[in-house]
Amino acid sequence: MPSGPSWALMSPHRDDPVRVRIDPAGLEFTASPRDDLLTAARRAGIAIRWSCRNGVCELCEARLKAGRVLNTRTDQEIEPPATLMLCRSQPRGPVELEIEEVMAAGSQTPQQMQATVSDIKTLSHDVYRVTLTLPRRRELAFHAGQYLSVRLPDASPSYFSIASSPSCGDIELHVQAATDWASAQRVMDTFHTDGQVTLELPHGKACLASAPEKPLVLVAAGTGFAQMKSIVDYLRETDLQQPVHLYWGVRRHEDMYLRSLAYQWAEDWAPFSFFPVVGDDADNDWSGHHDQLVRAVLAGGYDWSGVSVLASGSPPMVYTLMDALVEAGLPESAFLSDVLEYAPRG
Repeated sequence: MPSGPSWALMSPHRDDPVRVRIDPAGLEFTASPRDDLLTAARRAGIAIRWSCRNGVCELCEARLKAGRVLNTRTDQEIEPPATLMLCRSQPRGPVELEIEEVMAAGSQTPQQMQATVSDIKTLSHDVYRVTLTLPRRRELAFHAGQYLSVRLPDASPSYFSIASSPSCGDIELHVQAATDWASAQRVMDTFHTDGQVTLELPHGKACLASAPEKPLVLVAAGTGFAQMKSIVDYLRETDLQQPVHLYWGVRRHEDMYLRSLAYQWAEDWAPFSFFPVVGDDADNDWSGHHDQLVRAVLAGGYDWSGVSVLASGSPPMVYTLMDALVEAGLPESAFLSDVLEYAPRG
């Protein structure tokens, strides 16, 4: 964002949207001069604490670092340095704010919490939707696309993508528990019998802290769909103007356990399109469905220099996809996947 006198002297037309930056997170969004900053930030998907919307609770407090805002209660303009309430502040040109509580994507410190298993539903022959209730849910902040670990005694942590939006009161997981997958079976047994479980969350940097300003391509293999569900549910709550394309690859038709939901998104939400990719092969060791998924994504014909990609799946699939897209023109910095963090090359 520009700084210094030339930026401070900018005077846009009354109705022209302006840029707003929140530090130290480095998040940016646009706001109409007729919008209060709280409404504009939340419409962009930025998690701002608020309660009363009239400035009394002081939860949406921010420090004005640069620019000018109008206090809608006093009808007076405020200049830096000053403290303001976002819910009663309208921008008068580009604005730079400081809000310590707003976190950059994936920057939260994980914490352990006890959760209650409130519901288990079978989604397919080996995938279950598990709904968890946290007693201190308001104290937990996470970003769309992050994951958690389930901590069982005398066992290594088991990791699962959070399938629900950060605004949802409960936590949703999609747990694949095939009969030959001992660790997942133990987790499911605990969910069924104990009713209580220890979680550590949030984890992961392949996530969204605000609505993207470029087209977004989501690529999921198998239960990687859970991460994409969190992101789609979150983005549907914003005023996103950019297209979102979801490619979901599975071995067999029955593995696409929430296909109807993805089609419903495509019908109800104008920016969204869905591309199912089915290997339709009975050999579970066959890796050809990964190549098939990559080919389907490449066939989208996007301008890869101007999109963002978020991928969820096995390391071979993710790295095959990343290499192909970078070769097609995607900047490597525009490719996000948790695989890059937990299974780095070399």
